Amino acid sequence: MKTSIRADFGSGLGVCLLLAGSCWPSPSALRPDIKQATSNFENLQKQLARKMKLPIFIADAFTARAFCGNPAAVCLLENELDEDMHQKIAREMNLSETAFIRKLHPTDNFAQSSCFGLRWFTPASEVPLCGHATLASAAVLFHKIKNMNSTLTFVTLSGELRARQAEDGIVLDLPLYPVYPQDFHEVEDLIKTAIGNTLVQDICYSPDTRKLLLRLSDTYNRSFLENLKVNTENLLQVENTGKVKGLILTLKGEPGRQSQSFDFYSRYFAPWVGVAEDPVTGSAHAVLSSYWSQQLGKKEMHAFQCSQRGGELGISLRPDGRVDIRGGAAVVLEGTLTA
Repeated sequence: MKTSIRADFGSGLGVCLLLAGSCWPSPSALRPDIKQATSNFENLQKQLARKMKLPIFIADAFTARAFCGNPAAVCLLENELDEDMHQKIAREMNLSETAFIRKLHPTDNFAQSSCFGLRWFTPASEVPLCGHATLASAAVLFHKIKNMNSTLTFVTLSGELRARQAEDGIVLDLPLYPVYPQDFHEVEDLIKTAIGNTLVQDICYSPDTRKLLLRLSDTYNRSFLENLKVNTENLLQVENTGKVKGLILTLKGEPGRQSQSFDFYSRYFAPWVGVAEDPVTGSAHAVLSSYWSQQLGKKEMHAFQCSQRGGELGISLRPDGRVDIRGGAAVVLEGTLTA
């Protein structure tokens, strides 16, 4: 008995397929137009089979509690992803960062391999470094995928970054970026637009990251920084040269506080890459660590980022000129992204 199925492949071309063992002709016996139609059908099947189904997670970084710290989306890529799809997914997730972990070799395994590619995208663009999304990526691999290694290496636009498990969280090995004095008059308009007449004690610039660091007067306290209204809406018009891609506001800590003390506080703003305010920022602390280590004469520090969500970071400057930044992470969502 023969069963026929009519398949249409566009342009009015129809092919009747006979399904009955030997009744189906070999590809070499088909007419060219039928062979082409069959090829189109097979390609369509492959496309449907490749219909995007990506494992995706959201992890809150630099916190031990859900709904605090900085959330990042993490996608695991079994296969190559179209270049423009990275940005589309990041826009869809609409978090400050979406991370994409990819295998470097076909035989790699997310549970057993120790080295992966890693890229980060804001809703607006790809960025060269993101600490909290790296921490979130490591947390997903360690805690959800149960990766068997104690240390993971990520190949990124900022070189190789390592994340290792520790008793009190995950430790990131990041570059340490030096800062240099910045002339006030060159950035006066930016400062006035962002924070008005707020007293600024020191101004530094990180050319490697294009981040501008403003240290507020020591007369202010943590509460002042937390409640400070920062105007990010007009910064793109005031600074459009490309020199500045991020604005750090920082304040010396209050060691005499009754509660847990921190060496310094900060907030971070990056409207130039589509992030009005980032809740907790690892890459900013790769700059802040350099500055405050010089100011305080310390290599071990405890920092707090004073966003609405807030986050804690442990900092340790390394002998090799890099910095270890430690934080917790809580995976709050896992699922499948389809499109």
